[in-house]
Amino acid sequence: MHDVIIIGAGPAGLSAAIYAKRAGLDTLVIEKMAAGGQIVLAPELENYPGFKKISGAELMSKMENQAKSFGVSIIYKEVKAVDTANGLKVLTKDEEYPTKSIIIATGSTHRHLEVPKEKELTGRGVSFCATCDGHFFKGKTIAVVGGGNRAVEEAIMLAGLAKKVYLIHRRDCLRAEQINQDRLAKVENAEIVFDNVVEEIQGDNKVEQLMLKNTKTNEKTNLAVDGVFVAIGAQAASNFAPVDKKNGFIVTDSVHFQTSQPGIFAAGDCRDKELKQVVTAVSEGATAAVSAKKFIDKGK
Repeated sequence: MHDVIIIGAGPAGLSAAIYAKRAGLDTLVIEKMAAGGQIVLAPELENYPGFKKISGAELMSKMENQAKSFGVSIIYKEVKAVDTANGLKVLTKDEEYPTKSIIIATGSTHRHLEVPKEKELTGRGVSFCATCDGHFFKGKTIAVVGGGNRAVEEAIMLAGLAKKVYLIHRRDCLRAEQINQDRLAKVENAEIVFDNVVEEIQGDNKVEQLMLKNTKTNEKTNLAVDGVFVAIGAQAASNFAPVDKKNGFIVTDSVHFQTSQPGIFAAGDCRDKELKQVVTAVSEGATAAVSAKKFIDKGK
């Protein structure tokens, strides 16, 4: 039996693993895909202390290597469920892992537009990752959907490759930090389309145009593009967790990050919280690990 199983190997999960291992806990990390989480897609971070500029991939590679240097074990499987009927067990497709405590650090996944042709044309002009797919659109016309930091950052990055970038936002002002808005304003081939939502993605074998709807007048227009990058936020990857949630995000206390289920803690972007940043995820991972240690000690 493990002392703690950490589900997810992003910033929160790896931080939790480092602190748990240093506390002498038998620690196992279970990751669905690859270590690093969604932040590996970020082309550049400027707000993580200690680094003036660093890519998300490089930062997470450093975190992963540091965790492994402490002897942290990471296995790559999808967690299907957590069983609380008789102690705690983490269930994958083919294994059961009994444990004394659990830290859920699964982060969040891209939110979809849920409009016609989005699913069919994903990989054929519809993308959720500018860093991954931006080079396919060099010299072309593309749209980015969203109004937050990620959308603006991707629009700026893509403008360096594309002929024209449209940033489509449903409101009359952006939600991104002012420093990012100021940077976008200086990009000559970027244009903001306010008060519009994407009603439909059109095209046969690839994206050809978007049908837009004005949120104030209900007027519909078509916008010819070669691709569309969706950056409208995220949803928690927490369906397997038998704990209280709010809008899909795990509810915890604000001190120990204890969920509604004793012995199960949560950290990072899967939590119901205001600020979702790498630096906060790392902090929460450390706190959750210390909380798990205290929980285990009380049970001895």
